[in-house]
Amino acid sequence: METIVKPDSVRRAARMPDYAGARATFSWGAARAQMSGLPDGRGLNIAHEAVDRHVAARGRTVALRVLGRDGTTTDITYAELQRRTNRFANALVALGVERGDRVFTLLPRTLDLYVAALGTLKAGCVLSPLFSAFGPEPVAERLRLGEGRVLVTTPRLYERRVRPARDTLPALQHVLLTGEPAAGPDDGEEGFTSLENVLAAVGEEFTIPPTDPEDTALLHFTSGTTGRPKGAVHVHDAVVAHHATATAALDLGADDVFWCTADPGWVTGTSYGIVAPLTHGATLLVDEGDFDAERWYAVLAEHRVTVWYTAPTALRMLAKHGADAAARHDLSALRHVASVGEPLNAEVVRWSADVLGTPVHDNWWQTETGAIMISNFAAEDIRPGSMGRPLPGIEAAVLERGPDGRALRVEGGVRELTTPDTDGELALRVGWPSLFRGYLHADERYAASFAGGWYLTGDVVRRDADGWFWFAGRADDVIKTAGHLVGPFEVESVLMSHPAVAEAAVIGKPDPMAGELVKAFVTLRPGWEPGDALHDELLAFARRRLGSVAPKELAVDPHLPHTRSGKILRRLLKARELGLPEGDLSTVETP
Repeated sequence: METIVKPDSVRRAARMPDYAGARATFSWGAARAQMSGLPDGRGLNIAHEAVDRHVAARGRTVALRVLGRDGTTTDITYAELQRRTNRFANALVALGVERGDRVFTLLPRTLDLYVAALGTLKAGCVLSPLFSAFGPEPVAERLRLGEGRVLVTTPRLYERRVRPARDTLPALQHVLLTGEPAAGPDDGEEGFTSLENVLAAVGEEFTIPPTDPEDTALLHFTSGTTGRPKGAVHVHDAVVAHHATATAALDLGADDVFWCTADPGWVTGTSYGIVAPLTHGATLLVDEGDFDAERWYAVLAEHRVTVWYTAPTALRMLAKHGADAAARHDLSALRHVASVGEPLNAEVVRWSADVLGTPVHDNWWQTETGAIMISNFAAEDIRPGSMGRPLPGIEAAVLERGPDGRALRVEGGVRELTTPDTDGELALRVGWPSLFRGYLHADERYAASFAGGWYLTGDVVRRDADGWFWFAGRADDVIKTAGHLVGPFEVESVLMSHPAVAEAAVIGKPDPMAGELVKAFVTLRPGWEPGDALHDELLAFARRRLGSVAPKELAVDPHLPHTRSGKILRRLLKARELGLPEGDLSTVETP
């Protein structure tokens, strides 16, 4: 098994240099004690931990560095961020918005988004960020399900995304428009307010009300890769996990310049693109621009980014541009790179080590877990292709599966698999602070996610003899062929190790003899052209590596469907292949 061995100097410099020792001594109580809490014992509030507690000692430190599309750079200190978020909280109070009301944001990655998010949490309201590239129906669906009372958006986004369905949103009472309100709804239209005007009418002093750790703070909608989105409810106590896991999995501290490329419309972009770095007092880089290889390398170099958290899809796109693109930039400040969103192929880990100077550290978590659960760590060797090992404070197990592919429920709960390298459903022992507290309006669905004190993730994994976890696929993605259970990721990883393949996706296709046969879809690297010779070469290559579970069919597809958070939508590929209804397309990225 290939291992990337870390130098001793890297191990010693890590913020968690001893994994075994950290696991042995960790407690969530001790992690909670690292939070300052609201003054006078008034509870725990995410925004206080992210902003206000730093002002006395680090008020002049840059909290947000916002890179505009036009090349401008705006620095916001912790003291200034406190004033701006106080004003937003006061604005909500002035409008009569009450604690517990749901405030939705539909904004690009501008300063207004981050101020609104933190100001909402200060006011005791529930934040639900939406991805600004959503179409009208997914926006309306989430606003309806979440009973959003307030929406913060731009005039342009309102006209394109919200107005078509406004009549179906009876709970929506206030629309706060950023920028120039003249471009938005007609003057005097009920329920619209210029955010600039309402902020100008309130003060910059605000006292965060008493906040119980179990008060609802965040409503995140899943990306819908296997069906319609679900609203996962998280509480203020989640900040304890955000802070602790950022240290353990991202090696993050107060002296870092941190860049998370995920949009806050996804859980990663909130947990680690807003909350976690700010709780550490770090400088958070915010880039308003879209993906562009040259721009991204320039951002990493010019702003001396030290810790970078991004998606496997983005890394694969960078790798397609070749090593020369990276070599034109000074990336010497970059000491830790991590990725999340979908499994990270071993080839990308090796590419990063060679080209970026440090391997990518894959980690795994879900909207429901609220924070990173399994990771490759800064001080530890890396086994390319592995998810890593559980974080301190997290107990993970592999459970025996039933005929439906999900954990087999037996008397007393579930049954753990102890034999190494055996596929089963990944489960996590309940008890960490950022575990979701419910699916909105779906109590039965929430209850079905647990058994015997475990949270059932729906992901199929295996654990090797040394305790490293390896992703196989979603339980509903696993292919049953000729008596074998085949995880798509394993097949995809083999195909991606061929020099022609930039990306791969694998589905099961009904077959009268085998039950299902494995079909692969691949995107080619620049310089390779599809044809019969390459088609046969790729099938033969996979057959040599995988044997009888190798793909029987293969197609070249230059535009594999992804969610906007970067996950390959296998269910959509399968629906198109079989001529079935495509289902919820609200999160699909258009080419």
